[in-house]
Amino acid sequence: MQNIYGNIQGIKSSHLKKLQQLYEDRQPADRFITLEFAQTLAAITATIQHPICCYINRRGQILRVSVGTPNQTQIPAEELPRRSAERLIGIRCIATQFKSATPDETALITMARQRLDALVTLSIVNNQAEEAFLAYLVPDLQPPWIVSPPLSLDDLTEQDFSDLVAEWEKDISDAGGIVLPQEVFSEQDRVLLIGVQTDNVSAQRFEDGLVELTRLVDSAKGIVLDTMRQKRSQPHPQTVVGKGKVEEIKLLAQKLGANLIVFDRDISPSQARNLENEIGMRVVDRTEVILDIFAQRARTQEGKLQVELAQLEYMLPRLRGRGQEMSRLGAGIGTRGPGETKLETERRTIQRQISQLQQEVNQLQAHRARIRQQRQQQEIPVVALVGYTNAGKSTLLNVLTNAEVYTADQLFATLDPTTRKVVITQPETQERRTILLTDTVGFIHELPPSLVDAFRATLEEVTEADALLHLVDLSHPAWESHIASVQEILEEISAIPDKSLIAFNKIDRVSSETLAEAQQKYPQAVFISATERLSLETLKQHLLQLIEVAIEITAPQNSY
Repeated sequence: MQNIYGNIQGIKSSHLKKLQQLYEDRQPADRFITLEFAQTLAAITATIQHPICCYINRRGQILRVSVGTPNQTQIPAEELPRRSAERLIGIRCIATQFKSATPDETALITMARQRLDALVTLSIVNNQAEEAFLAYLVPDLQPPWIVSPPLSLDDLTEQDFSDLVAEWEKDISDAGGIVLPQEVFSEQDRVLLIGVQTDNVSAQRFEDGLVELTRLVDSAKGIVLDTMRQKRSQPHPQTVVGKGKVEEIKLLAQKLGANLIVFDRDISPSQARNLENEIGMRVVDRTEVILDIFAQRARTQEGKLQVELAQLEYMLPRLRGRGQEMSRLGAGIGTRGPGETKLETERRTIQRQISQLQQEVNQLQAHRARIRQQRQQQEIPVVALVGYTNAGKSTLLNVLTNAEVYTADQLFATLDPTTRKVVITQPETQERRTILLTDTVGFIHELPPSLVDAFRATLEEVTEADALLHLVDLSHPAWESHIASVQEILEEISAIPDKSLIAFNKIDRVSSETLAEAQQKYPQAVFISATERLSLETLKQHLLQLIEVAIEITAPQNSY
């Protein structure tokens, strides 16, 4: 049985059989398609109310039948034939759509990126294919394609495909290939951001959130094309934004050539599905972007383990399926029957994986606890370095300890905790004192609960420390909001140290007014620049005082 690709959720089994029967058709090698095949596609498209794409090779064989647009159903790169850049791929795409209009830019970009022989778009009106548009690649044009005016089906089916494709390929070969603009061949996601401001969010907090989301997408190696905003009293239960705004998003995404929609808030699985069906492309939320960054940045086995657990916990309620593909539970008396759906099988598999990973994280917790116990036996005080992501924690650790931890002007550049010794000399007595400084994962506003749970082994470094050093990026416009967010997350973590010190970093990048404001609001804080090594000795002396007070508080009292 041949596979049907794309978004087949909710399609009846009888309609899937009709789609599978398309594989049995064979088109003439010298024609794009036959009139009968075009009307068969139109009838199925009208029945299932979804566009269809058929991929056909030059021998007329149907290679792939998919439900969705060309952008949604493109053939994976590893499954495409290997050909030189001066040749077309040897596959044409026949796509259906519910409008009489030229194919949108995302479809044309997909054609160019995959170097398809041609893209034929059939316009379905009144359950029939009324007209077609023919798109093909040409060298020396930007963008590198031509789209025909509307063609009647007779005109389309009478054209000699084999002669045309030979002519197109010769032009491309003579020109040395097709020069594709960056946005066409780039593997980076082209992102349209959507911000929804509700009544409980201030205008400043909303805009700060969108700026942060842009940084998150950039850190996840995506390209932000534009941002759309909507103000609502509360999110729409089905589509987050209103119905009219959904249509605006769809039109703008097509115009910009976006292939991904990112919302500035968590959205439910059903909302994501509804939006994807309406807009015709992938929709994700802020949490999924953060998880993607963590997956890219995890370098150690510990980090990868915790990221995998967070991803599976996020994925479990978002599993999709129609519940029509069945698998047997057993092969004996009492086991025969309807079995369980593929969706249930996947859910059970993920639940088993989560359970196994939870056990491994528990083992990791126990391992870290043993390491901390050894430190405590050595009676070396520990300071946990906490703060908003990109505040400069790893940079500070490097300049104080020569740790050589990876640093970058990115959100969540480092995930794995690193502990190093700092030796501090008291100026009065010249006595040398050793402190352990532990760098922890950066915090962020509304840190996803799945990450807090998965990274509990890492966050325990905070609870077991003698004191906290809270580093703040003073150059960030929302530094006050960052302080509040970090404090909220710390309050959720039980048994954090009583003593803490706030250090404002990057003072070399701020105005005198901002510096004076922070000094007035936080007179006990230290003001430093890790990169310029400003006031680091002052910071060390404050750390020494902090530890002495913390140890005095936690030391057992003598009883008489």
